[in-house]
Amino acid sequence: MFERYGGFASVSKIVMAFYDKALDSDIIGHHFEDVEMSRQIDHQTKFIASVMGGPAAYTDDALHRVHAHLKINQEQFDEMTALLEETLEEFDFDRTDIDEVMGHIRARARHIITA
Repeated sequence: MFERYGGFASVSKIVMAFYDKALDSDIIGHHFEDVEMSRQIDHQTKFIASVMGGPAAYTDDALHRVHAHLKINQEQFDEMTALLEETLEEFDFDRTDIDEVMGHIRARARHIITA
């Protein structure tokens, strides 16, 4: 799936579009107020690439470590996944591919939801 959708160049565009939405969100935008966004976009691009079958890899322990201090709750996780799903739709992902990507992310919810 990673190569079929254009590799890192395309995934990076998807992630930037996602963060445009996330930064405007009343529910999750505050999490990014003091974040160096270029670095955040790089990390998120690698993570999304990994769930699309790309070369990057993230362990569940690493996901938990980087999210633990953020105290992300279920509502915030749901907002993040809704915005990402909406973004994938806007980039013309097939429904089955969207479901696969979102399934990988939702399967890691317990490592991201830390509140």
